[in-house]
Amino acid sequence: MMKAKKKAFTLVELLIVVLILAALAAIAVPRIGASAANAKAKACATNIDIINSQIELYTANTGSPPSALTDVTQDTNYFPDGEPICPVTEGTYSLDASIDRVDTTGHNH
Repeated sequence: MMKAKKKAFTLVELLIVVLILAALAAIAVPRIGASAANAKAKACATNIDIINSQIELYTANTGSPPSALTDVTQDTNYFPDGEPICPVTEGTYSLDASIDRVDTTGHNH
């Protein structure tokens, strides 16, 4: 009588599968990290655009530009969710009084 042969994966087959998964992970992980950094940089640029728009609105409403950025960012009429923070540096934005806009120094991501 012959015994039925069990079907199973060999060690070589399992090793090949593990190597393929490792290669795919090596390709995917850096791309995910780069995507996150790119998203944060775009969010920072969007924050700057929104702050500059709100500065223009503040100037139109009051007749003069803000003397400090906090005049706009801490006013709940302009930013009901609070002052925007740079998602890349986790810092605040600063006002360039010479042009009445947000200073992009340090935010060129």
